[in-house]
Amino acid sequence: MLETLGIEDIEVMQDSDKIYITGHMHPDTDSIVSAIAYAKLKRRKGFNAIPCRLGNMNAETRYLLNRFNMEEPMLFKDARSTMDEIEIDKPLTITPQTTIQETLELMNSEHKQSYGVVNEQGKLMGMVTKSDLATIGLGDTALSIRLLKETPTSYIAKTINGQVLYEDDQRHFNGKVSVIAIAKTELSNYELRDRLVIVGNSTEAQETAIKKNAGILMVVWTDSIEEHVYELAKEYHCAIIKSGHGTMNTTRYLYFSPPVKLIMTTDLISFNINEFVDEVGKKMMKTRYRSYPVIDDENHLCGYASRYHILNQHNKKVILVDHNEYSQSVKSIEKADLLEVIDHHRVCDISTNRPISFRNEIIGSTSTIITSIYLENQMSIPKDIAGLLLGGILSDTLKFKSPTTTEKDSGIAHVLADIAGLDIDVFAKEMFQVSSNISNKTPRQLIEQDVKKFDMDGKRVMIAQVVAYQVSEAKDIEAELCMEMDNVIKEKGLDLLVLAFTSILENGSIFYASGDIASVVEEAFPNKKGESNSFQEDILSRKNQIVPLLSRAIINFIQ
Repeated sequence: MLETLGIEDIEVMQDSDKIYITGHMHPDTDSIVSAIAYAKLKRRKGFNAIPCRLGNMNAETRYLLNRFNMEEPMLFKDARSTMDEIEIDKPLTITPQTTIQETLELMNSEHKQSYGVVNEQGKLMGMVTKSDLATIGLGDTALSIRLLKETPTSYIAKTINGQVLYEDDQRHFNGKVSVIAIAKTELSNYELRDRLVIVGNSTEAQETAIKKNAGILMVVWTDSIEEHVYELAKEYHCAIIKSGHGTMNTTRYLYFSPPVKLIMTTDLISFNINEFVDEVGKKMMKTRYRSYPVIDDENHLCGYASRYHILNQHNKKVILVDHNEYSQSVKSIEKADLLEVIDHHRVCDISTNRPISFRNEIIGSTSTIITSIYLENQMSIPKDIAGLLLGGILSDTLKFKSPTTTEKDSGIAHVLADIAGLDIDVFAKEMFQVSSNISNKTPRQLIEQDVKKFDMDGKRVMIAQVVAYQVSEAKDIEAELCMEMDNVIKEKGLDLLVLAFTSILENGSIFYASGDIASVVEEAFPNKKGESNSFQEDILSRKNQIVPLLSRAIINFIQ
């Protein structure tokens, strides 16, 4: 066989989009193995394929993955995209202490309309937008006075490119500003108490302003301050700032010195990074903001999302293996971008809005089909993948005893055994010893380890199958099983729950049933006279025997 690029495991990704390859809910070995093997094939072809599972793995599957050193597939919870899976804007941030002036400069340099305000731990505290900042320059002066009153002296000095010459712990500043820099004398007509007073280089004006109880003395066009002015400032508790600008620019920039914590919006509309994109889009339609903060569960800012990001997102790309039915697939599969289906079951209700690759064969195992695809593409099969695929075939065909088994299954299995260096009889025995041990499992675990849901003529039906060494093992826990089956019926709103105990050694099954139409099971699998839960010889396959017989029995029951 030809090697991909001459190297068996090379993985050059041609497409950064992830492709999720998943089997059915309540995954069996064939479902898990097929997802892993086909994902590996896709990756060797250059696709970013990820094997997935739709639930907990059974003991048999875990045994195989451990034996061949394979990682457990990702748990796939929903086919819808979440916010962490789409492109959003970077989390550019400011701190609560960032001044309005600094925020404006950042917005202009980064071409951003808003910034998130975060604390030292990166947790979101609020948002500041250009509209918020415009209020400072265009809004009522009362707001500017209130903000300036709460602004530290050092922030004021920084904003006007100035220097704090004297700071006083008992600062008395009411936020109001008086500009008298053009006057050198005659300040008697000014009410300067607790105000910020802007003066020039006149020592007399500086002294008078301080004596009139100015809260902050701001000097412009001044190189130095006389020592006795400092002494007077200490006496009257008046801070002194030297401006780095002239009178006009000082008054312009002064009002941009408050920290953003004083103006930020804290009543935010934000989205969690794990929210579904379609749900976020619906919420955005009810508001009119340019962008929205996206946070994690601990309120850390992850980025910003806008309507553009929502409209530009793409659905998850999904490939289904070992099933083609909505009720057995991942949640919201109908919203995914379905690329392929590879299966060996009946064709059900999966539909798409464009053509896809759909491969469905009358065969005993999806693992057989996956192996065929490797061979058709002239791709070598690694030893560990061969072992997994062989396990999938033996599990699903019950070591070729299932009536669904074909010559192709058997032939492919022997090819895989040669590659993996395994004896089929020994390997199958080791596998089934793991899967047939029911002594350490609860009734709920036995029901859920391999169960599939069906819609049979409008009836909600679930069929669970347990492979046991001997079916008599079920008799020991019969009461507990029936009680738990009744609980499952109520929890899931089913019309019928069937539990089949199948023994490969004895070549047959016994059945337990619960639900309003439980009587159909006896019609499908008649008990021997005087017996209940009689052994049904040669009944091994859920797909080809149990489902068809139950379906006919339900039709008769309805009629």
